[in-house]
Amino acid sequence: MTSVAHASRTAGPPPRHDKLLLATDLSEASAAATDEAFELARRLGAQLLVVSVIDPGTLLRPGGRAGARMDQVRSRRAQLAQTLVDRGRSEGVTVSFLVWEGDPGNMIVEAAEAEGVDLVLVGSHGRGAVGRFFLGSVSDHVVRHAPCPVLVVRPRERG
Repeated sequence: MTSVAHASRTAGPPPRHDKLLLATDLSEASAAATDEAFELARRLGAQLLVVSVIDPGTLLRPGGRAGARMDQVRSRRAQLAQTLVDRGRSEGVTVSFLVWEGDPGNMIVEAAEAEGVDLVLVGSHGRGAVGRFFLGSVSDHVVRHAPCPVLVVRPRERG
């Protein structure tokens, strides 16, 4: 299931969607958003920019010790993002990617602004209100602060 959040518009032509931004952690949990982004980019003839943000705080173990090196995580993300570029070639979608470091919500909004995208697609991990309260919500932050409409894609139902 998907939902769209955007500011109200005045009458006029429908918005153009020439450049889409897929915000993803490149995990299986992001698969539904990834599939939706490719389908939408293909249908609209839009470019797809994949943005993956590494949160340095997630690299620490309890007690503050380093659990993973940033260069190794960045390299792995770049490899995974390259598979999306390859997928784009086979599906006729122009794909590029950025791997940034920082707070995911803020960095996604910053990338949307810097790249002048028309629509952001972001996955939701399906947490309820309690989960958002305790864990925060990247998708909620992006919906509230992005300079363009945001499509939030919920995970597929398991059946």
